[in-house]
Amino acid sequence: MVLVAGSANLDFVVRAPHLPAPGETVLGGDFQTFAGGKGANQAVACARAGGATTHMLLALGDDPYAAPIEASLRSAGVAMHIVRPSDAATGTAFICVADGGENAITVAPGANTCLSAADLPPLLGFSHLLMQLEIPLTAVMAYATAARAAGVRVVLNAAPACTLPPELLALVDLLVVNEGELHSLVGRAASVKECLERLPCPGAVVTLGARGCVARLGQDFFVQPGYPIDPVDSTGAGDTFCGTLVAALAQQMPLPKALRQASAAAALACTQMGAQSSIPSASAVADFLQHAPKAEGALSEAALRQYAGLT
Repeated sequence: MVLVAGSANLDFVVRAPHLPAPGETVLGGDFQTFAGGKGANQAVACARAGGATTHMLLALGDDPYAAPIEASLRSAGVAMHIVRPSDAATGTAFICVADGGENAITVAPGANTCLSAADLPPLLGFSHLLMQLEIPLTAVMAYATAARAAGVRVVLNAAPACTLPPELLALVDLLVVNEGELHSLVGRAASVKECLERLPCPGAVVTLGARGCVARLGQDFFVQPGYPIDPVDSTGAGDTFCGTLVAALAQQMPLPKALRQASAAAALACTQMGAQSSIPSASAVADFLQHAPKAEGALSEAALRQYAGLT
C-alpha cells in the first residue's frame, strides 16, 4: 500500500494564447475548474496506475470547493484520511495554460497549511510514503521521521522548490525533482550527473521535460527518453510521473521499468486538459507503450546521456 500525504486544491484554469508577462493583460479563452493539488494529483495517479492500494492524508475546508476534490479521489479509488479545520478554506490554484501547453500557477494553500504531525494515520501495512512541499515542512519532517521508524520507504517530490534541511534529506529514500528544483537544492554543477551525485539521498530522479528523465540509484545511473507527443496542457504531468513511479515501485518493479511507466503516463497526461482529469489509466498507459514511437533526435537515449553528462 502507498500513503500519499500532501495538498489538495481546486484548480481554476483559463487558456490563453501565451502566458502573460509582468504587467501584461492577456485575453483568455476557455475557463474550467478541475480537482488538483500536487498531493491529490499524485494520489490519483498512483491509484490509476493499478497494483497498489492508495491512501491519502489531506486537509480540506468545510466549503463547496471540497466536494469535487473528494469526488475525484473517491472515483479513482483513493482511500481518504481527511483533516477538516474549522477556520480554513479549501486550497485553490489559479492556472493559466498557454496554447503551447506551458502553464503558470499561483496557489492559495488554505487548509493545506493546517496538516500537522498528529494527523498522520497508522503506517502499518504501507510500503511507501509519498510527499511533496505544498504542506508545512514541519509536517513533512514529522511524517518522514515516523515512516523511517516504521520501515516505510520515503519518496519526496521536492516541489515547489525550497531549501530543505539536511535532516529531512537524510530520511528520504528517493527524491524526485525537476531540473530547476535540482539546481535549487545543490547549485549549478557542471552536469545533471554531478548534481545528482551531490544529493545525499540513496536514490534520486530528475525529470527533464520533453527530454525524459535521469535517475541515480546508489552509484548506478539510468536514463529514460521522453515520448514525443503534441502537448495540450502540461498541468499535473510531473505529479502523474511521481504517482505512477511510486505505484510501480510499490509493486517491486525494477527502477528502469518504473521510469518507463511513469514517463509514458506523464506524456499522456500532457495530451488532455486539467490535472487529475488528464491522468491516464493503467490500460491507457499499456496501450501507449505498445504503440509508442521510438525516441529520435533530441529524445534519443544517446542525446539524453550526453545532455546529462553521462557520456
